Amino acid sequence: MLESNVVKRVSVIAPSDSRLLSVNVTGHLHDGANWTGSLGRSGIDKRPFPGPVLLADHSVEGDSVINRVHHGGEWQAVYGYAREDALWWEQELGIRIDNGRFGENLTTVGLDITNALIGERWRIGSATLQVTVPRIPCRVFAGFWERPDLIKAFTLARRPGTYLRIVDEGHVAANDRITVIERPAKAATVAQAFACKTGDREHLDLLKCTNGLSPEWREWLVSIAS
Repeated sequence: MLESNVVKRVSVIAPSDSRLLSVNVTGHLHDGANWTGSLGRSGIDKRPFPGPVLLADHSVEGDSVINRVHHGGEWQAVYGYAREDALWWEQELGIRIDNGRFGENLTTVGLDITNALIGERWRIGSATLQVTVPRIPCRVFAGFWERPDLIKAFTLARRPGTYLRIVDEGHVAANDRITVIERPAKAATVAQAFACKTGDREHLDLLKCTNGLSPEWREWLVSIAS
């Protein structure tokens, strides 16, 4: 491992009031809608769960992941989105956005997810999670929101939220404190990785040096270099 990429154990980086607002799981399984894709079903409709939820076996207890080609698995086991970014969208679109509306499992407050570093680790409840890759918008997301222009708007906004890998299995619940316990000395942020993936190559060299990316992203980096 290069010296510049050594992971440092740190004290609390996130503000002391960084916490989960809610833990969200599939509240309604959409079946047969014209936007649900080739599988004809979608579990994107997440809603707050009133109690502790187990994060284990690369999944969120009680949640439904239908398309496991593009969602779920070790590197996309959990999806987190900041309430601050949701409030930005409320003002931008003039609508109310409830927790879970982005399809996120964890709605956070007080934590800047957009500028989190790929590879950093969070302690929440009895679980440890690692930031892996940003969420890339798809037609299912746009269809669920009933906004055909959402993919373009989401890409331009660069507030993608992040997928997380489960490092230590455990339970999480609303109001649990979020502590950033490890952070790479050098890594791309979630926003920088998202920008590279969606066409802006300004931070591509930094992304190539970033540890903690999923194998799929590593393959993509190799493909654009060839």
